[in-house]
Amino acid sequence: MNALAIQLARARAFIARHPRFLLGALGVLAIIYPFTARVFFISLAIEVLIYAIFAMSLDLLLGYTGLVSFGHAAYFGLGAYLAAYLSSTRDIALNLTTNLLITFPVVIIGCALAAALLGFFAIRTRGIYFLMVTLAFAQMLFSIAISWSRVTGGSDGLAGVPRPTIGVGAWVYEFGSRESMYFLVVGVFAASFFILRRIVDSPFGLTLRGIRENEARLRALGYNTFRYKMAAFSIGGIFAGIAGALAAYYFGIASPDNLYWTNSGAVMIMLVIGGAGTLTGPVYGAATVRLLRNFISSYTERWETMLGLVFILFVLFAPRGIAGLLRRERER
Repeated sequence: MNALAIQLARARAFIARHPRFLLGALGVLAIIYPFTARVFFISLAIEVLIYAIFAMSLDLLLGYTGLVSFGHAAYFGLGAYLAAYLSSTRDIALNLTTNLLITFPVVIIGCALAAALLGFFAIRTRGIYFLMVTLAFAQMLFSIAISWSRVTGGSDGLAGVPRPTIGVGAWVYEFGSRESMYFLVVGVFAASFFILRRIVDSPFGLTLRGIRENEARLRALGYNTFRYKMAAFSIGGIFAGIAGALAAYYFGIASPDNLYWTNSGAVMIMLVIGGAGTLTGPVYGAATVRLLRNFISSYTERWETMLGLVFILFVLFAPRGIAGLLRRERER
């Protein structure tokens, strides 16, 4: 055991000194994964990565800015509906294009405007009032999606969403296969992680941490904390919308369930289990929750009860989540 512990310590020290080696290894693993794994596990990886983007977008608000939003599913669902409305084959949709060079900018602009509109009012509140305002906004969009059936498809949602394409002029590539869709999601996840990492490590990100720790002191130093929180709120909405668009393309439907408060609760559970304020924590949390949901549900119908027990155990014994446990072990 001592020899094994020494070897593990040396491996951790090597990775700490050579982080690019770890990134390269993860990149190679991500490339070869769809060629070695079964179809079920490829689909599971796609789901995990989509929800990891969703959880990272919430982490920017909750983990770094200290804004506890319980309506973050609003942007996930809005992104899904925007992508579906532009590309769905149903008569009520535009059936305009599946080109990501068009649909992604529309999703980004639409979710950014929605987040800015909600943030303008919600950020003026605090604590439980902020949480309730965000929840009310998501439920309002859910009610619109249910009742405005001529546009949203009602409770059935917007089905018939084809796989996305990307192209300029005569050159068009379709992400029709499961493997190509996997590589698209991996690419979007890597880009999202890189951008969010640059944001949280920048002076802007340090200011968000200051707002989380002591907003009054920052205001006394001359910072316009309202603008910083508005920017964080909009950025979080953008990445949640991107995750929702990927979900619509992969599952072939934009459903009102994407907007429902349980989806906000699920992503918050992912964040708590994985560890808020780390960016890697949401990835751990998304993987844990989606794996538990898929594997436990194959053995029992009470998988939600099991997931609730896991959540309670983390809150009681590991409030910093999986990322906190790994950090503590590394420090030991």
